[in-house]
Amino acid sequence: MTSSTYNATQPVTSTNTHDGATLLSLFAGSVQRHGDRTAVTCGQARLTYIELDRAAARMASRLAQCNLVHGDIAAIYLDRSADMITALLGVLRRGAAYLPIDPAYPAARVLDTLEDARPRVLITTKELAARLPRELSNTVAFVLLDATDDDVLEDVIAPFEAAPEDVAYVIYTSGSTGKPKGVQVSQHNVVRLIEQTEHWFHFNESDVWTMFHSLAFDFSVWEIWACLATGGRLVIVPFAVSRSPEDFYMLLSDERVTVLNQTPSAFALLMQVEETRPMLPLSLRYVIFGGEALYPKRLRAWFERHGDRAPQLVNMYGITETTVHVSYRPLTLRDSEVENDSLIGVPIPDLQIHVFDAEGAPVAVGADGEMYIGGAGVALGYLNRPQLNAERFIADPYGLPGARLYRTGDLARRRADGELVYLGRGDGQVKINGFRIELGEIESALTEHPDVQHGCVLARPDANGAQRLVAYYVTRNGSAMESSALSGYLATKLPPQMMPSFYMQIATLPLTANGKVDRAALPEPATGSRVESNSALSATEQVVAEAWRAALGAAHIGLDDNFFDIGGTSLLLVAVRARLQEALKRTVAITWMFECTTVRSLAKRLDAVEAPAVSTTPAMTAAQLQAKKQKDAFARIRNTMGATR
Repeated sequence: MTSSTYNATQPVTSTNTHDGATLLSLFAGSVQRHGDRTAVTCGQARLTYIELDRAAARMASRLAQCNLVHGDIAAIYLDRSADMITALLGVLRRGAAYLPIDPAYPAARVLDTLEDARPRVLITTKELAARLPRELSNTVAFVLLDATDDDVLEDVIAPFEAAPEDVAYVIYTSGSTGKPKGVQVSQHNVVRLIEQTEHWFHFNESDVWTMFHSLAFDFSVWEIWACLATGGRLVIVPFAVSRSPEDFYMLLSDERVTVLNQTPSAFALLMQVEETRPMLPLSLRYVIFGGEALYPKRLRAWFERHGDRAPQLVNMYGITETTVHVSYRPLTLRDSEVENDSLIGVPIPDLQIHVFDAEGAPVAVGADGEMYIGGAGVALGYLNRPQLNAERFIADPYGLPGARLYRTGDLARRRADGELVYLGRGDGQVKINGFRIELGEIESALTEHPDVQHGCVLARPDANGAQRLVAYYVTRNGSAMESSALSGYLATKLPPQMMPSFYMQIATLPLTANGKVDRAALPEPATGSRVESNSALSATEQVVAEAWRAALGAAHIGLDDNFFDIGGTSLLLVAVRARLQEALKRTVAITWMFECTTVRSLAKRLDAVEAPAVSTTPAMTAAQLQAKKQKDAFARIRNTMGATR
C-alpha cells in the first residue's frame, strides 16, 4: 500500500495536438488505427470500430432523407443501447448537433425540451414514440429505428466537414424559471478537454470504459468521447444494472473495465458491495469522480483494500457550461486520513478558476468566494436565452478581447498550498446524486397545481447525511391535501432526480422581516407518520419494514407508505435490496424493488415468487433482463451495414 502528498502547485503545460479537430475526426482516427478492435459492447454483442463507422454512415444517410443539415439539432430519445452511439455519430456526420433526452423523463418535460430546442428530427423507437403526442410529428420528423417498412436507402453520402466552433451537442439542465435550459457545447470544447487531460491519464486502445450515466447527463460526454477518441472499448451499462451495485460490480470484473466514472454517491454503493461480498478481481486503472462534493475520508475503506495507486482515484470538479470537467485532483491514502475538505485541485491547463467576492473582486487566499471559470472549455451559451447568457457568461477582464468567464454559483476557497476547496452552492441550486437542480424549477411546478397556493423546496440532509429534497406547500383555503396527490402531479412534470423525497403541508410559509420566505424557520420533515404494530405485520412485512427503517432513518413505516414519498431514492432502494437479501438469504430482483414501492406490495411479491439463494458469486440477473433488447439493437445495426460495404 502506498501513499503520497499531492502538490497543488505542480507545473502543468497546456498541450495542443489536435488543431482544427472535431469529434468525428478523432473517431475517424480511431477507425483508421484500430478498425478491427471492438468499439462498443452490450452484453455478449459487440461492434468493431469499422462496423460502428459503417452503421453511423448508414444512420447519416437516413437522417439526410429527413433533410437534417449543418446547424440543425437532432433529438435522441432512446434507451441505453448501441443505437444511441450510432445515432449521435450519424447526427455529427450531418454537421448537426445531438440533443439527448432521457426516456425516464415525464412527457411534459420532454415536450418542454422539444418546444424550446425545436429539433428537425427525433430519433427514437416505436415503443418510446407511443409515449408522446401524435401531433408532435407535425413539428419534428420521427426517425424510428425499429421500423420495418423503410424504403431502400440511397448510397451512403460523405460526412459533412464540421468546424471546431460548430455545436456538437445541447444538454438541458434545470432552470430557475421553471423551464429547463439548453447548454450549447462546441466541437472544440470537447476535443480540447480530451487533449488537455492526456498528460494526466494517457488513455489508449487497451482501456475499457463503462457508459454508466444517462446520455442526458454530461458525464456521458466524457465516457463516450474520451473512449472513442483513444480507441478504447465502451461497455454500455443497461439501466437495471446501473441501479444494482452487485450486478455492476460483477460487470466491472467480467468486462475488465479500466476506466470508471462515478458520482461519490454511486461509488459508495460499490464500496458496500465489497464489504458484504467476496472481492472480485478488478482491472481498474482510474476511478474518476464528478457531479458532487467528495470527502476523502469516506474513501478510507477503499484505500485500505486497494491502496491508492491501482487504481488511481481522481476528483474532477465540473459543470455542463464549462464542458464536463474543470479541475483535477488525484487522491491518496493520506488524504483519507487527514483531509476534511472537498478537494478539487488545480484547473485543467487551458482553464482558469477565479474566486471572486460579491462585488466581482478577487478574494484573498483562505477567504470564501464564488468560482468563475475562464478558458477554452467555456460553452457557447444557452440556447434561446440571451438575457441569461448576459448574466452568466460575462466578459473576462483578464483575458483576450472576446474572452468570457462563466459565473458558476459555486463557492470555493483557495488554500495557501494552491489547493481549491469546494464549498457548495451559493444560490438556489443544489446537487442531488450528481444532478444540478434549480430549486426554483421544482417550486414553479409545485405552485402550478390548482390546489396549491404557495410552495417552497429545500435540500436537507437525512439521517445518513445524504441531501434530500423537501417540498413545503400551502393549499388554497387551507384544505387538506394528501402528499401522494401532489407527488403524482409532479411526476408528470419533473424528471426523477428532481422529485422531492418528503412533502409537508403547512398553514403558511414563514417570512423574514424583509418579507422573504424564512427558509431556516421551515420545520424538519416528518417521516413514517403511520405507525404499524409488529403484531399487524407478517414475517416478511416485518423484514421489509425494518430494511426501510434502517435505510430511511425513520422510526415508523406504514404498510402502504410509498417508498419514494417518504424519502426514498433509487440509490437508497439499492441499499434496501442489499439488506433484504442478507436478511432473507435469497436473491431479490432489482426490478421488484421499483415495481413494488410499499411494504405490503413488496412483501406480497417476495412471498409469491420463489427465488434462488444468494450465491457468493452474484449472477447478472439484471443484465439478463436486458439481454434480448440489447441483442435486438445490435441485430438492427448489423442488418443495416450491408448497403455500406
